[in-house]
Amino acid sequence: MSEPFFTPREIVSELDKYIVGQDKAKRAVSVALRNRWRRQRVIPELKEEIAPKNILMIGPTGVGKTEIARRLARLAQAPFLKVEASKYTEVGYVGRDVESMIRDLTDIAVKMIADEEKQTLKNKAEDLAEERILDLLYPKNKTADVSSFADTREKLRKLLQEGKLNERYVDVEVNLRNLPVQVFTPSGMEEMDVNIADMLGNLFPKRTKKRKVKVPEAMEILVHEEAQKLIDMDKVVKHAIERVEQSGIIFVDEIDKIAGRETAAGPDVSREGVQRDLLPVIEGCTVNTKHGMVRTDHILFIAAGAFHVSKPSDLIPELQGRFPIRVELDPLTKEDLIRILTEPQNALIRQYKELLKTEGIELIFKDEAIIEIAEIAAYVNESTENIGARRLHTILEKILEDISFNAPDISKERIVIDTKYVKEMVEDIVKDRDLSRYIL
Repeated sequence: MSEPFFTPREIVSELDKYIVGQDKAKRAVSVALRNRWRRQRVIPELKEEIAPKNILMIGPTGVGKTEIARRLARLAQAPFLKVEASKYTEVGYVGRDVESMIRDLTDIAVKMIADEEKQTLKNKAEDLAEERILDLLYPKNKTADVSSFADTREKLRKLLQEGKLNERYVDVEVNLRNLPVQVFTPSGMEEMDVNIADMLGNLFPKRTKKRKVKVPEAMEILVHEEAQKLIDMDKVVKHAIERVEQSGIIFVDEIDKIAGRETAAGPDVSREGVQRDLLPVIEGCTVNTKHGMVRTDHILFIAAGAFHVSKPSDLIPELQGRFPIRVELDPLTKEDLIRILTEPQNALIRQYKELLKTEGIELIFKDEAIIEIAEIAAYVNESTENIGARRLHTILEKILEDISFNAPDISKERIVIDTKYVKEMVEDIVKDRDLSRYIL
C-alpha cells in the first residue's frame, strides 16, 4: 500500500459517499483497513505475528453489508472476492471446496496486476502499435529510395495521429486461441482443469485469422497485442500473490446458513463440516493454486449473515473466535430510504435520470414523490419480506416502466414524476398484499 494511506476518518468519509448510515460497521472496517497499513510498519519479528481482525456483520439483507466490503477493497486497491458460504460443501461431498475461494482470489489479483502493468506500458505499446499500422498502410519496398520512404512514412504518421486515416481499412492478423479439447475434471480440482487446458493449448500451433478493420480498431487490437508481449507474467504473478497475501479481502456472505450444530440431523452435519473446512483457511494455511502457493494468514475475512433463524453463537466456537469484531447493522428506516434515493454519488434517482438523458428526456422527481417511493418501500418491506434498499430498485422499475419503454418515441423533453404519478403506477399492487408479494 502506497504512502500516504487513508486514516480511519477518511475511510469512513469515502464510504459515506456511497453508503447511507451504518456508522458502526464503517468504523469497524476503517480500523481493520488502517491496521493493515500499520502492520506493514511494525518491526519485522512482530509483523508476521499480527493477524488481521476479521469482522462479522450481522444484519438483514439490503442494508449495505456487501457494498461496505466492496468499496473498502476498492479504496485499498486490494483483490476482492465475494462468496456465499452456502455454495460450499464439506470435503468428500460433490461441490466446491472452500480452498477454491483462494484460487479465485488469486486469479482476480493476477488480472488486476496485469491490467495495472498494461496501463504502465500503454504508451510504449501504443508506439509499437503505431509502427505496425504504418507498416500495414505503407509496406517497405526494397527498391524504394530510403529518404523518400522515410518522408512518406512521417507524413502518414502525422495523418494517423491527427485521425485523418480513421476511415481507412487495413488487414490485421488476429490470434485465435481455440482449444479443440474440452477438459473436465472432478469437483474441487478446478485448477487442474485450467493447467491441462493451458498445456494442451500450447501443444497446438497458434492459429491466426486476417480481419479487415478500420484503422482505430486495428490500433486497439495491436495495442493489446503489444502490451501482452511487453508484460512480464512471472513478475505479475509474483506481485499478485504478494498482494493477495498482504491485502486480499474475502467477503463470506450467508454465513448464518452454515450455522448448524452437531445436535442437528441430516444436512446440518455437512454445514458444520463446511465450517471446519473454513477454519484453517481463515486461521492461516497454504493453498496450492495454478499460480503457486498462497498463504492465507493475513487475508482479511469479512463474514455476514442475517441470523434470522440461527445466531452467531451457533457457529462452531473455533470459527466464532476467528471473527473478533462483531457489528450489527441497522434495518433501514423510511428516512434512510429517502437518503439512499438522493444522497450517494451513485444514488438511484441520479442513475435513472442519466439513463433517460441518453434519450433526450429530462426526468424530474418532486420531493413529495421521493418521500412517497420511500414510504411504499418501507411499507412493502414491513408487510412482506424485508429486502432493504433492494426494494427501491423494484419499485422504481415499476414506476418508470412505461417511460423507459416509450422513451425513444416520446416527444416531451421534460417528464415530472409527482406523488399522483407514483400512486397511479403502484397503488393497486400495494393494496393487494398477495400481488405485492410477487410484483414488489
